[in-house]
Formats: sequence, structure tokens, C-alpha cells
Amino acid sequence: MPVQAHAEEFRSPGSGENAATGVLLSHGFTGSPRSMRPFAEHLAAEGYGVAVPRLPGHGTHWREMNSTRWQDWYAVLDNELERLRKEHDRVFVAGLSMGGCLTLRLAEEHGADIAGLILVNPSVRTDDKRLVLLPVLQRLVPYFPGISNDIKKPGVDEGAYDRMPLRALHSLSQLWQLTRDDLGKVTQPVLLFRSSVDHVVEPSSGRTVLASISSRDVTETLLEDSYHVATLDNDAPRIFADSTAFIRRVGTDA
Repeated sequence: MPVQAHAEEFRSPGSGENAATGVLLSHGFTGSPRSMRPFAEHLAAEGYGVAVPRLPGHGTHWREMNSTRWQDWYAVLDNELERLRKEHDRVFVAGLSMGGCLTLRLAEEHGADIAGLILVNPSVRTDDKRLVLLPVLQRLVPYFPGISNDIKKPGVDEGAYDRMPLRALHSLSQLWQLTRDDLGKVTQPVLLFRSSVDHVVEPSSGRTVLASISSRDVTETLLEDSYHVATLDNDAPRIFADSTAFIRRVGTDA
């Protein structure tokens, strides 16, 4: 199925003194690399090696996404991490929303192979009681209304689906549970950005992450001028600058 315009993957090999560091970035549920592209371009301009893969079922059509599961999305990131580790001395991972959950799972499974995590409004749970019925609903209803473009900045389009595929969402809920159960395995330095107003991911997700990980080096930054897709919103420059400083500091301490 054709890939949508602006949903293409992004990679940069790195250059100069920062080329020894690679950064793997993951977009969120129903989104595409488009939501992480400015972030990736900023890191690439700093000389870091960068990869933003397109997760299976994303950036094409919502029906295709309903044929994929969290294991498919995770496998792509896992393979990309392995490639980056061969090409760079250290690798950081960064994720938006579901991408934050996937990168937490990578950290749980790969330990010291990951130098640090950058999480932007990560999702590891929901307070929406309707989703208790997902095991049944996903067999009866193909989708819910979409959750795209939760962006405060006017005129910005993340290019996500206008529908939320329920079979894929059910699989995501299974990833949430698995990731929450193992959050204590996360020991790497963590930089977590959380929007004060987020119409997609409830504050309980960020609180769960911070309360459950074992990392000693943890920074939470509150974003006052952005909604959920903060990487494309008003606070994006702060995310980019703070992340660069975090990578530089942690990489120097390693």
C-alpha cells in the first residue's frame, strides 16, 4: 500500500564529533515519522546519527494498521536499534506517545545497550473505561473516531489517521500491560516531557512511568504551551534543545 506524503522514514548517518552517538526515534499510534521529523532533523544537524522508521501499518491506511500488532511495531525498532548499535558507540532512544511505550520496552529488554531515554507524553495506560470492552469491541467494530492533531499551534497537521483501528488498539493495550509490569527494569537516564494539557494521554501515564522505573537520573519537564503532539507544537524548540543537552551530558558521563 502506498506510503502517504510526508510519512517517509528519515535517517542520517551522523557527522563530526557527535557521530559516535546514534538516536532512534519512534512516532506514535496512528501517526508516522512526520511527527518526529523536525526533532530528527535537529539532531541530525547537531551531527548525531538518527533513525526514524515507519512502524508497520502506519502512514498508509487505517485498515492496514488493523492487520498489525505491537510485536510488528516493536520488531522494527528492535532491528533499527541493533543497526545503530553497530554504527555508533552509544545509542539513545526517544518516543512520542505509543512510541514512548515502545522505547520503554526496548530499555527493559536491552538494558545498558541503551544510553538514555527521551519520552514525550508517553502512553502506558488509559483511564478510559470504555476500553475495558476492547477484547469484545475489536471483534465487532473496526474503529473509533481518531485522536489526531492534538496540537495547540495553529495550522499544523501531524498526518495521522482520522480513525483509531480497534484491533491495533487492543494490541496496544496488551503492550501497555507488559511494559508497566517491567518498568522496574528501566535503569537508564530518563528525560520525560509532559504537556500540562493533553487530550490524548492522561497524566496517569507519566505518573506511572516516573513512579515505577528504577532510574536514578530522571528529569521531568512540564510543557505549558503544547498539547499531545508536542514535537510539532509550540514547545518543540525546548524539547529539541533540552534533549540535545541531555544527550551531551549523559554521553559525557558514560
